[in-house]
Amino acid sequence: MKARQTHGDEPSIASLLAPDLLDLLETEPGAIAAETEEVHPADLADVVEKIPRSQLPAFFATLPADRAAAVLEYVNEELRVELLEEMSPEQAAKLIAQMTPDDRVDTLDEIDEEHAEDIVEALPEADRRVTEQLLEYATDSAGGLMTTEFVSVPETDTVEVALRRVREIARGGRREAMNVVYAVDDRGILRGVLSLRELLAAPEGARVSDVAWSEVRHVHPTSDREEVARVISEYDLVAVPVVDDSERVLGVVTFDDVIDAIQEEQTEDVQKMGGMEALDEPYMSMGIVGMLKKRAGWLSILMISEMFTTSALQYFDQELQKLPVLMLFVPLVMSSGGNSGSQATSLITRAMALKEVELRDWWRVALRELPTGMTLGAILGIIGCIRVIVWQKAGFYDYGTKAPYLLVALNTFIALTGIVTFGSLTGSMLPFLLRRLGFDPASSSAPFVATLVDVTGLIIYFTVALLVLGKYMG
Repeated sequence: MKARQTHGDEPSIASLLAPDLLDLLETEPGAIAAETEEVHPADLADVVEKIPRSQLPAFFATLPADRAAAVLEYVNEELRVELLEEMSPEQAAKLIAQMTPDDRVDTLDEIDEEHAEDIVEALPEADRRVTEQLLEYATDSAGGLMTTEFVSVPETDTVEVALRRVREIARGGRREAMNVVYAVDDRGILRGVLSLRELLAAPEGARVSDVAWSEVRHVHPTSDREEVARVISEYDLVAVPVVDDSERVLGVVTFDDVIDAIQEEQTEDVQKMGGMEALDEPYMSMGIVGMLKKRAGWLSILMISEMFTTSALQYFDQELQKLPVLMLFVPLVMSSGGNSGSQATSLITRAMALKEVELRDWWRVALRELPTGMTLGAILGIIGCIRVIVWQKAGFYDYGTKAPYLLVALNTFIALTGIVTFGSLTGSMLPFLLRRLGFDPASSSAPFVATLVDVTGLIIYFTVALLVLGKYMG
C-alpha cells in the first residue's frame, strides 16, 4: 500500500479541493472526474478523508474504476477496509481488479477473510488466478511482496524486436516494473537483465543476450522481506526478480514495496524492543482493548521478573542493615548494567537484521563484547569512585561512617566493572540464543534485558561487597 506524508502547516490540496468537490457532488457529480483528472491520487485520497462518510460511495461512483482504485490505494487502512467491506463483492472486485497484483493482495489481506474470498471469486478469471497464487505466499515473503506485472523478452530477440514487444506490453495495460527488462529462454528461465535505457541504447541488430547482464541477482518466493531489502540495497536495484527452484521468473519486487515492508519491519522491531507485542494496526486505529492486550502481557512478565530483584534485595537484607551505605549505590549499579545490556542487544539485533552477523559469529561477538564491556565498566567505575571521593572530601556525605570511604569507592569500581561486563555479554548473546531457538531477536527487548541484568547485577554487587567490605558487616 502507498504511504502519504503531510508537510508542516502548509495548506493541503485536500483542504482547498474538498469544499468545491462537495458542491459538485450535490449539483453536478458527472463533472467530478474531469475536474480531478490532473490531481494526484494521493491528494484525492486526502480529499476522501475530508468528505462526510455518508457521501463517499457517491463520490467513488463518479470516478472511473481505475481512477477510483488508484485513490483507494492511498486512503488510510481503516477507512479503506470499512469502504470495501460495505461494498458488495462484485462492486469491490471491480475496483480491486484495477490494482496491481501486489497491492490487490495487500488490500485483500486487510479485510474480513470471508468477504475477501467472495471478492476473489468475483474477480475476472485471469486476475483471480494470479491473486489466488499470490495469496498462497506469506505476506512478509518475497512472494507476498511481488507483482506479476513485469516485462520479459526472449533472449534470442533482436533489440528491435524486443523494443516492439516492450511497446506492445506498455500499450496493453498497466505495468508496475516497466523500467527493467528481463531476458528469458523459451522455458521462461531467467538469463539476463537490462534497463530500458540500455535496451534503447543497444546497437541495431544486436540480440538481447548480447547486451543483457547475465549475472542477475534474484530471490526466491519464500525469501523474507529483509533478504529482499538487502539484495536491493546492496546492488542498488530498482527491482529484484523472484524465481522458482528452476529459476523461472514468477514476478518482481519493486523498491517502493520494499521500502513499505522495511518500514513495517522496523516499526515492529522498535515496538518489540520497547517491551510489547507489535501492533497490527496504526496507533490511532488501535482500540483501547487491543492496545491493552498488546502491552499488558509483556508488562506483567517484566513485573514478575522484577520480583526476583526484590527477592535478591531481601536475600541481602542483613548486609544492608549492617552497612546501609551499600543501598545508596543499588540504583547506580542496576541502571548501569541494564543500560549496557540494552546497548548491546540493540546493536546485535540491528546487525542481525542487516545480515552483518550470523549465528556462527556468536563467539566473535563475545570476544568483542568482553573487552568492550570491561572497558566501559572500568570507565563507569572510575566515575563512581570519583563521585564517592569528591562527595566525601567536600563534606556532602560521609561514606566512611562504618567502613573506610576508599573501600566503598573500590567496591563501587569493582562492582560496576563486573556488572557492565556481564550486561554487555548478556545483551549481545541473548539475540543469538533467541534466533537459535527460532524466535525474533527483537524480542530480546531492552526492558527484558534490563530486568535480567538487574537481578544478576545485584548478586554481583553484594558478592563484591562481601569480599571487599565483609569484615565491616560483622
